[in-house]
Amino acid sequence: MTRPAWFAGTLAALAAGVLGYWAGRQDGPVPALVERARSEYVPALVEQARHGVARLLPAAQAPAPSKPASGPVVYYRDPDGKPVYSASPMVTADGREFRAVRVSEDVRFDDGDGEAMPADMAGHDAEPGEAAKPGGDARRVLYYRNPMGLADTSPVPKKDSMGMDYIPVHAGEDEAGVVTVSPGKVQRTGVRTEVAERRVLSVPVRAPGSVEEDERRISVIAMRTDAFIEKVEPVTTGDHVRKGQPLLRLFAPEINAVAAQYLTSIGYEGGRRRLENLAIPPEVIDEIERTHKVPPSITWSAPRDGVVVERNVSDGMKAKSGDVLFRIADHTRVWVLADVTERDLAGVAEGQKATVRARAFPDRIFAGTVTRIYPHLNMETRTARLRIELPNPDGALRPSMYADVEIATGDAKPMLAVPDDAVIDTGERQVVLLDRGEGRFEPKAVKVGLRGRGYVEIREGVTPGDRVVTAANFLIDAESNLKAALQSLAAPKDDRQAASAGGTP
Repeated sequence: MTRPAWFAGTLAALAAGVLGYWAGRQDGPVPALVERARSEYVPALVEQARHGVARLLPAAQAPAPSKPASGPVVYYRDPDGKPVYSASPMVTADGREFRAVRVSEDVRFDDGDGEAMPADMAGHDAEPGEAAKPGGDARRVLYYRNPMGLADTSPVPKKDSMGMDYIPVHAGEDEAGVVTVSPGKVQRTGVRTEVAERRVLSVPVRAPGSVEEDERRISVIAMRTDAFIEKVEPVTTGDHVRKGQPLLRLFAPEINAVAAQYLTSIGYEGGRRRLENLAIPPEVIDEIERTHKVPPSITWSAPRDGVVVERNVSDGMKAKSGDVLFRIADHTRVWVLADVTERDLAGVAEGQKATVRARAFPDRIFAGTVTRIYPHLNMETRTARLRIELPNPDGALRPSMYADVEIATGDAKPMLAVPDDAVIDTGERQVVLLDRGEGRFEPKAVKVGLRGRGYVEIREGVTPGDRVVTAANFLIDAESNLKAALQSLAAPKDDRQAASAGGTP
């Protein structure tokens, strides 16, 4: 009843009471006058009083015009206002469409009109107090628990000392470890799920490194006797040479003397062996045998394809025995030496694949293989050195370049895994939330294993095909923990509650 109507009713009741009392104590025509006043004047007086009081009340009590709803549709609600929701458009049993609830209308996290239920579990034609159909038993109220979590329950609705309503506990909600969330809450909190499936987990080990020459692909040109350089071919440091390409022409007295002895004893292996011991190229020895002449000078050629990385010779100079004249390196294959921390060393093994990203070419990936783990640890940095071999056909990788190495460790066999976000780690145990459908979520303790690429191995607790919550799982887990705590405190206390819960007192 509004305040103006209350004032008007009060005045009318007082007037009618006074007239009635006076009429009862008098005789004559007064009762007729009183009856006329009741039928004609009192209603008019009531109407005038109501309008007068309404003018005295503040205008702010008038209902404010509602703003139009805006934003995307969050969910759909029963047109009669019942606590029945749907994630998609649907109609009632009599053909009426559910009302769309938009973001501007949905401003609360909790439902203000009681416990919500999915549309496929609610009966639109159920009478008040009657269980919803189908599955009416699933919504039957077992008892009411204290809203503050105290160990106090009631078989009937009631309020606590602060005026807060006791919370109903429905049948089906006492399922051990399962928490039920309405579709409205599921959409508002952004719950997302993903199927647990088997996949190959690659756990990367990252380390800095540098490009180095392959020690087995370096050739040095040095004389085994004193010689005089007559002519150096136009080959300089950085030039690419081919195997057999002439590099220089020289004269060596000792080589000529050995060659002359060889001509006098052709057919004896000892003479040819002396020429080979002086590192005379085989083609020069064959030419001496063919022409039976000692050449005045000898042409020295490149022993392999590669790049001239060092030149220490000039025309007319004297080269002593052992002097390095040329150094040639083959860069078609290179090494990358990486330093792996002691903590990651256990996951690395020879033969594993590695990817290399040179800092000079951040958009290129070079693939290689771990071929050697050096036996000693660096005492200052506590790192172990790895050697990674990789092809370099275009010569893009140059020695001394910095590189970032990533080694794929882990088992190549597929294993059951879930996203990292699905695991709630409390420090003592790990938990995932399984989506059981229809807004029901069950916490499940798991044992985890390897991690990599955003996924974690699940060794126990989850089976392939289970749906796990990957977003908003902390909110659901908090509600599940609160429910478990309240259930442990708010167990049925009397015979009536025990009977309602289906247990024994």
